[in-house]
Amino acid sequence: MTVYDIITTLGGVALFLFGMNIMGDGLEKMSGGRLERILERLTSSTLKAVLLGAVVTSVIQSSSATTVMLVGFVNAGIMKLTQAVGVIMGANIGTTVTAWIISLGDIDSSGLLLSFLKPKTLAPMVAVAGIVLTMAFRRGKKHNIGRILIGFGVLFSGMLTMETSLSGLAGSQGFQQLMTAFSNPLLGVLVGAGLTAIIQSSSASVGILQTLSASAAAGGNPILFSMAAPIIMGQNIGTCVTAILASIGATRNAKRTAFIHLYFNLIGTTVFLLALYGLQSVIRWPFWEAEMSRSLIATFHLTFNLVTTTLLLPFTNALVKLATRTLPGESGSAEMDGMLDDRFTPSVALAHSLEAVHLMADRAKKNFTRAVEFLNEKYDEKRFSRLREDENTLDGLEVHINQYLLKLVNRGLNEDENGLHSELLHVIGEIERIGDYSVNIAEAAQSKYTDSIQFSQAARSELALLSEAVAELLEVTCSSYREADRSGASKVEPLEETVDRMIDILKGRHISRLKNAECSAEAGALYLELLINFERLADHCSNIALYIIRRSMPRDEQDKFDMHEYVHILHSGRFAQYNEALEAFGEKYVAPLNGAAS
Repeated sequence: MTVYDIITTLGGVALFLFGMNIMGDGLEKMSGGRLERILERLTSSTLKAVLLGAVVTSVIQSSSATTVMLVGFVNAGIMKLTQAVGVIMGANIGTTVTAWIISLGDIDSSGLLLSFLKPKTLAPMVAVAGIVLTMAFRRGKKHNIGRILIGFGVLFSGMLTMETSLSGLAGSQGFQQLMTAFSNPLLGVLVGAGLTAIIQSSSASVGILQTLSASAAAGGNPILFSMAAPIIMGQNIGTCVTAILASIGATRNAKRTAFIHLYFNLIGTTVFLLALYGLQSVIRWPFWEAEMSRSLIATFHLTFNLVTTTLLLPFTNALVKLATRTLPGESGSAEMDGMLDDRFTPSVALAHSLEAVHLMADRAKKNFTRAVEFLNEKYDEKRFSRLREDENTLDGLEVHINQYLLKLVNRGLNEDENGLHSELLHVIGEIERIGDYSVNIAEAAQSKYTDSIQFSQAARSELALLSEAVAELLEVTCSSYREADRSGASKVEPLEETVDRMIDILKGRHISRLKNAECSAEAGALYLELLINFERLADHCSNIALYIIRRSMPRDEQDKFDMHEYVHILHSGRFAQYNEALEAFGEKYVAPLNGAAS
């Protein structure tokens, strides 16, 4: 293996991870709740999920690719961790199809459909289709489909690049001898796992073993069952490395998906190995020293995965718990599973949904605090990753609560329950958008740090004061919503108007600094982007406060309440309470800005 091969392999890994990232972003923007429902139907039971995993892997002939897709789905928040377990089990069964093709001497099949489905043909086809769609449609559904296709194409291209650069290693005499050099079963497992991890394909490493088995007919060293069995088991463990690579930088649940894949194969190998060698010591298997052929290797590969799946199928929840204990922490919509139960009566279900929305609001508020800290303190990549992970969780919670609320539509809600139901559907969207703008602020802080962009001292002081005002606005909004406090909610609109006034002042100063060349174009653009995100976040706080005020009204007045008209009347200056609050917030936040300018 040359230095060039090593460089090419690293390039393949880079392409693989980049493709995974593009695909995940496209899936996240594309899903809109639809893909979740499709996958939910296809994986509504563990048996269906196993069948889905087996069929998909049989078609694309790569359990690694299937598992990588699962990591992407879980990372994008469009598949639950519990749904992924069965698909992982099925993928291990489906990957044995390649071994059967090899055993039939049909690995270079000329079948038109099979040829088109092979990654080396599929990768450029889907990448070209993706490029066409993204160039033809600059936004919308078709643009997102194009990004998903590009991600798939780049991902598969990375896998093929790694396979090509490592082909010399796989074909070397020393490599082949290494696979059969150990008689100890534990060493055999380690060899199978290690070499498959290098090649990045259990199908390929099993194929190599099948090829070596044919050497016996040509006078080579025969491959005995006792040699091949541990290696095949280890090969199933080694293929987990691909999913682990794909989970780098992904959400905690995506990492757990990769660990479930690993634990499934580790536990299956351990149990199968103990049973196989334990019974051998008692009954002496007649085939123990039998020479393995291609078809016998394929048979054992399939048997191992079928038995392992059958044994662990009843313990899917235990696998999820094991992965969760390995990577403890918040787990997205799973934390709502006990809170949002379909067996609740409508009134209880709405009460629990309201509490779930409160938890969403608390998480969004925490993310805003983190984002502002990035602006005021040194940027930290690990903390930024946690913020992005929590934002993905927030998106998943919105989908989870939304789907739960939609199930209540046809359950005979009374007028009051209908009002709260409608409110919750609107508010979860407002909270999710607050989370999005918090991430935008954090990403701006990331750009500021990575591109070494410097703000002037005046700009830093202005942003600090604006951040303080928006933080108070978010705190008042969340606490008022939790307590259903109309008095607290009435302070939101004057504080939001104060934030708007501050932003108008800061935009004017920003333009003056640009004209006077007191800041760079890059710093100016980033500063303006931050102001826009603060302003939009404040608007969503205002919308939530209006729902609090509406809920406090008598039932017959709620339906007549026009939120836009109400805000217009407030801004007209006819309410003394509003005017007093506006003046107080102006003294607290606008006056210091004007004082700093004088």
